[in-house]
Amino acid sequence: MPTDSPGLTRREIHGKLGLRGQATGELGFDEVRVPDTARLGAEGAGFRLALATLAKGRMSVAAGCVGIAQGCLDAAVAYAGQRTQFGKPIAGHQLVQQLLAAIAVDTAAARLLVWQVADLIDSDQPFATEASMAKLFASEAAVRAANNAVQVFGGYGYIDEYPVGKYLRDARVATLYEGTSQIQQLLIGRALTGVNAF
Repeated sequence: MPTDSPGLTRREIHGKLGLRGQATGELGFDEVRVPDTARLGAEGAGFRLALATLAKGRMSVAAGCVGIAQGCLDAAVAYAGQRTQFGKPIAGHQLVQQLLAAIAVDTAAARLLVWQVADLIDSDQPFATEASMAKLFASEAAVRAANNAVQVFGGYGYIDEYPVGKYLRDARVATLYEGTSQIQQLLIGRALTGVNAF
């Protein structure tokens, strides 16, 4: 829509927990008239177009979460190899290896789910349910990965000098946008049962 449309207002949102490098705003629409030339798709097809856009957006969010989880893994493995405690790198402690393994498994599983959705899209097959699965798993996995990475870093994970605190802040919002984790569960459940729980 034309950005100079009467009734359209914009307000930048400040003070976010995460995604601080990304501009976020609120749009207001007060009796805004949108010309036919600005319409996306055919008349009456808006809802179907919106749902298709959401499904692709969910895959995109999931892919971003894979990146966050991979960043957590890379940072935690590097730190565990450098930081020494009790005369050896902390990577030599069983509980640290458990944390690293959990991050690695979550990252690999999330990546495979994203690849599955991408393959379905490339093959021109339905993918909405698989996109919900990928988004649900990857966003929750990114939060777990970031929490585990902060744990590997200990107190250093809580300060801005190291990246894992940022990863945790950025991962958390992914469980909310493009449909919360709870909405993804309802979408998946509806696809499995044919029963709408909304």
